Amino acid sequence: MAAASFRWILQLHKDVPRAARFYSEGLDFTVNVCTLRWAELHSGPLKLALMHSPSDHVMQQGYSSLLSFTVSDINTTVTKLMALGAELDGPIKHEVHGKVAAMRCIDGHMLGLYEPV
Repeated sequence: MAAASFRWILQLHKDVPRAARFYSEGLDFTVNVCTLRWAELHSGPLKLALMHSPSDHVMQQGYSSLLSFTVSDINTTVTKLMALGAELDGPIKHEVHGKVAAMRCIDGHMLGLYEPV
């Protein structure tokens, strides 16, 4: 089985286009995609994803930044991480592009997992 590869850092924002403008104009990130709900930017090898979320959800649930990883087998990875103390944050979702899962690791930080189709 291949090791997990780093996918991107994800931040939740009330206003995705404004946040994308902040990173592109303020820090010279290149914007690859930008909609009202989702943006993908990069600066060299660093990839940054921005996703829309109401601010009260961000504050109440403790979501701020999230490390996202591409994995070859999401079920095995989830099982391994849970055995190490992580908690699944909702069900594994089966999207058209692949499976996705959110996990809260032992210190409460969020990890996103993605298994492409």
